[in-house]
Amino acid sequence: MAEARLEGDWARGDWDYIVVGAGTAGCIVANRLSADPGTRVLLLEAGGRDDWIWFHIPVGYLFAIGNPRADWMFRTEAEPGLNGRSLIYPRGKVIGGCSAINAMISMRGQAADYDHWRQLGLAGWGYDDVLPHFLSLEDHFMGPGEHHGSGGGWRIEPPRVRWDVLDAVREAAVEMGVPAIDDFNTGDNEGVSYFHVNQKNGRRWSAARGFLKPALSRPNLRLETGVQVERLLFAAGRATGVRFSKGETGFEARTKGEVILCAGAIGTPQILMLSGVGPGDELARHGIDVALDHPGIGRNLQDHLQQRAIYKVTGVRTLNETYHNLVRRGLMGLDYLFRRRGPLTMAPSQMGLFTRSDPSRERANIQFHVQPLSLDKFGDPLHRFPAITVSACNLRPTSRGTVTLRGADFRQAPVIAPHYLSTEDDRRVAADAIRVTRRLMAQPCLAPYRPEEYLPGATVGDDDESLARAAGDIGTTIFHPVGTAKMGRADDPTAAVDERLRFFGIAGLRVIDASVMPTITSGNTNTPTAMIAEKGAAMAREDRQGGLNAR
Repeated sequence: MAEARLEGDWARGDWDYIVVGAGTAGCIVANRLSADPGTRVLLLEAGGRDDWIWFHIPVGYLFAIGNPRADWMFRTEAEPGLNGRSLIYPRGKVIGGCSAINAMISMRGQAADYDHWRQLGLAGWGYDDVLPHFLSLEDHFMGPGEHHGSGGGWRIEPPRVRWDVLDAVREAAVEMGVPAIDDFNTGDNEGVSYFHVNQKNGRRWSAARGFLKPALSRPNLRLETGVQVERLLFAAGRATGVRFSKGETGFEARTKGEVILCAGAIGTPQILMLSGVGPGDELARHGIDVALDHPGIGRNLQDHLQQRAIYKVTGVRTLNETYHNLVRRGLMGLDYLFRRRGPLTMAPSQMGLFTRSDPSRERANIQFHVQPLSLDKFGDPLHRFPAITVSACNLRPTSRGTVTLRGADFRQAPVIAPHYLSTEDDRRVAADAIRVTRRLMAQPCLAPYRPEEYLPGATVGDDDESLARAAGDIGTTIFHPVGTAKMGRADDPTAAVDERLRFFGIAGLRVIDASVMPTITSGNTNTPTAMIAEKGAAMAREDRQGGLNAR
């Protein structure tokens, strides 16, 4: 492979920051750091520009996920807890990252999630500490107030389509004792409501649109797309740069400040291990020289597993029969073209419900994503019969997985083993979640629609063993991997970064992405990742001004 330095007079010399990954976190970090005109920032992204229509029409996730133009196309290992099944594991491969292909759901989680981080010894990460960063990101349709901000780059709007069947499910939840609420993002998300979404006037609003593109005109920010990081460069215990490839040419870029990893819960540990930072025995097995033997890299993988229950319904419209009717499908296109409304604006899930799997839980521990459609698996066509999907996921799983290397070649996909349903508590919650689903669908207000359980199926018994096995049969990821380079105290040998997201044992290296979460948040993880980026970038600037990034 040929080698080169970045070309052009402007690119000579050292960068103040090299940011690896232009996903949700990287777009925000690059925006905030380059706001200082005296700071030179290089942003590296393996994917390309978001110059494809399906990155912008909300329903485009159907075409982006599973397409190598937009998706890394990862798969998990065969999972014992899923009865030997392997799952697709989408990750965004484009500027904006997962925010360009995800569910667009605006969800912070619960205040107790962040207070727990503070209780772990992570000063500055309690809910009161992080709330200002959530607010500074937002441009919320509700306007500024106690819980929301306006004028930020992260646009949040209400959904632009409603379904009678979803309204009925909301009424059923209330009948079951779940409160109807208007906003999941007030610190306690227990309740039922429509999700708020990252859209603007019926178009997806990714981190690239909100944060990166407005900053690209700055002369001190350079974006390189279509490049893949081979490894980090170190000298005397410090990160000094990055080696990456574009086509058949290898490049090196150097920094006098910091390398900031924003490659996500899969990419960040992979890059660290390729660079010789990780469990020493595993690195040696692949012939990688060990720069820092760190047992925690690639460990602590957490994800939300959903049980996709499907119910046939009658006497009410769903997307299934609408989609298979050519006239109605044409009307959907016209509705979007002229009004930016209708099913083409739909997030994958429209209705949310947060409740407890059993009364002993201190707070809501399961989340439902309710959809006016059904299919056998993602990528398959919609069913031809009217049906809805009622997916329940365990918000705080106790199972822990791993991300490891398949080999020393940076082009090889990593080994992803989430270890779903590997603990007794997770199996119990999964069984209880199916019971809650059945109770929800048996509420009197749904009786006119005669809901019929299609999956897991009425023949599945109500005992723990039968339900846990059914959860393994119908369970699938909700695409929320976190925790593989976790934040922790200095006395925790498995912690990768401190409370300021500076890497333990290597100066000039910081991690700012979902991999730093010590425990997963109670809901969709894209908005918490954006908050981590906002707070992390602020700390990087503070440390640079105070000379603290040399630690």
